[in-house]
Amino acid sequence: MKAVTWQGKRDVRVEEVPDPRIQEPTDAVIRVTSSGLCGSDLHLYEVLTPFMTPGDILGHEPMGIVEEVGPEVTGLKPGDRVVVPFQIACGHCYMCGTGLPTQCETTQVTGEGMGAPLFGYTRLYGAVPGGQAEYLRVPQAQYGPIKVPEGPADDRFVYLSDVLPTAWQAVEYAAVPQGGTVAVLGLGPIGDMACRVARAKGAGRVFGIDLVPERLRRARERGVETYDLRSFDKEKELVAAIQDETDGRGPDAVIDAVGTEAHGSAAAKLVQQAAAVMPRVIGGPLAERASIDRLAALYTAIDLVRRGGTISLSGVYGGMADPMPMLTLFDKQIQLRMGQANVRRWSDQIIPYLTDEDPLGVDDFATHRVPLTDAPHAYEMFQKKQDGAVKVLMKP
Repeated sequence: MKAVTWQGKRDVRVEEVPDPRIQEPTDAVIRVTSSGLCGSDLHLYEVLTPFMTPGDILGHEPMGIVEEVGPEVTGLKPGDRVVVPFQIACGHCYMCGTGLPTQCETTQVTGEGMGAPLFGYTRLYGAVPGGQAEYLRVPQAQYGPIKVPEGPADDRFVYLSDVLPTAWQAVEYAAVPQGGTVAVLGLGPIGDMACRVARAKGAGRVFGIDLVPERLRRARERGVETYDLRSFDKEKELVAAIQDETDGRGPDAVIDAVGTEAHGSAAAKLVQQAAAVMPRVIGGPLAERASIDRLAALYTAIDLVRRGGTISLSGVYGGMADPMPMLTLFDKQIQLRMGQANVRRWSDQIIPYLTDEDPLGVDDFATHRVPLTDAPHAYEMFQKKQDGAVKVLMKP
């Protein structure tokens, strides 16, 4: 089959690889019909290269048709249409039972000290072959895949794999009061969708911050009050502008949908790039023990949120030696919540919004739909924010 493989920093290729097969009685194999390109994929493309191996199959936002199931998979049969969550979890352990499948005790990558494995991600998360491919082996298929109806195009449901539950959890963790205020830093796919979810769930005012004109326009068209970073000389000017709109306090909550690849933080960027180009035997241990993030977005969130407010992190961070302003966090009494999205915890709450009325705008959320063979160009375009690319879907 054809699959998108990682070959090095900023180097992905579509190659012929062996077809997946049933290996465990709880496996399924699906024929992929759509697969998203995620901002987290760009971390592998640029920052997290010390944890990758040439030939790794990328992608963690797939949906498709069930081709085969193992003998212990009940509730699924060949021909079913399914969305596959990006994490692999059993559904019956203590952690899954408490709504934290990202911490599944059956599948944890204990050798790396990490939680549940992820499709198409680094060795820290199991190096499981991903879904930017023609076919995908799905472990723990008795729990993971979400059955969806025939009829609507894939665009209606594919975001259940990651974008929708990640944005939903970001808003839930932000604990925005009814009629309250929330600022979203970064209007890429997750930030854009978080704005839509916050409005749908009753936020009074949503402030969106970015510097890409297409992203700002999309958010503004859906009722978000947008702020262009390029219009401010300093971060404090942006903070002051939004504070002026919130009785001088700042918003009740801030969602950081940017993560480690924030603009600014030149020194941290230099360290990240150095680790990415070192030999893996050196760069890997350095990244594990002494890595730092570009924290510009998080520092802005800390300055911006009102005292006693909540910061919700959905942008991925991977640093192990990040300097944090603990005095400010403590003094402002800020609540901080974060983590990979627990897809199956939220999916049943999200599905009622995936109707013909399309309140979250999923049907036209993608800006680009490309064949799988165009993956190298799609990665470059998305990474460079070219051609108005906000969300890319690949079709095998």
